[in-house]
Amino acid sequence: MAFTRRRPSSVVVAAALLSVLELCSLLAGPASAQGKTGQVTVFWGRHKDEGSLREACDSGLYSMVIMSFLDAYGRGTYDLDLSGHSLAGMGDAIKRCQFLGVPVSISIGGFGAGYSLPTNQSALALFDHLWNTYFGGSLNDTRRLFGDAWLDGVDMFLEHATPAEHYSTLALQLAKHNIRAGDGKLLHLTATPRCRFPDGRVKEALDTGIFERIHVRFYDDPGCAAGGFSAAEWDRWTAAYPFTKIYVWHSSLRYTAPATLRRAVLPVAQKAANYGGVMLWDRYFDKRSNYSGSIKNWV
Repeated sequence: MAFTRRRPSSVVVAAALLSVLELCSLLAGPASAQGKTGQVTVFWGRHKDEGSLREACDSGLYSMVIMSFLDAYGRGTYDLDLSGHSLAGMGDAIKRCQFLGVPVSISIGGFGAGYSLPTNQSALALFDHLWNTYFGGSLNDTRRLFGDAWLDGVDMFLEHATPAEHYSTLALQLAKHNIRAGDGKLLHLTATPRCRFPDGRVKEALDTGIFERIHVRFYDDPGCAAGGFSAAEWDRWTAAYPFTKIYVWHSSLRYTAPATLRRAVLPVAQKAANYGGVMLWDRYFDKRSNYSGSIKNWV
């Protein structure tokens, strides 16, 4: 099937970066979501009682874990809120996940109002913080929260951003500097928008064309899909970004029976050539319900 590709605002830069990312994704092995289905990704870090990061990866249920959230930035201060989880031993847990082929990303944004990127300079400053704190940077005055462990990607979960903010600058900077982040590591650049297309908070960033995955939040957006999944919105997302894997967001808090997901949602979603899998919110609720275990063989 032929697709018409959306042209990014920075055509030359983004097209070159996308070509490299597509090539790298084919070589990335088990940690890459490109070219696969059957993927179940989960958010971790919002409940102290959800268990450890190591336990989540050892469960064998997930193809990626996204730590949430870096929820303060843009005003010269940065804060990673993991709901009381101790950072002690976190670096070893990240390495354990990576050894198992489960990449670990960090999500920026969240439900609070302590973040913004009002200028290009603030976007570049956030990149510097991310690169030197969680990835391959090594500035002497930067505290690396996880020691010498490097994360695998950045997710944009922008609940309170505006279309005027500079997330496209951040996205291009991440891709430009982290196509190969040392030792063959790849950066997984993802976004988790609300389901009504387009989501203006992240649209400019997505239109760069360099995102690997989009997790569409159907089950957390009653204004778009009051009954859950919206086939019309799904078609808009998958058609708009044909070179990006699109995931169905599911909230284990607002429960949709596994049989309903199997009969009513997945047969529609899987028709798209760029269907990627299911994103779950979150590890705490999934652990209580075993939702991922119930759907894993259907996804």
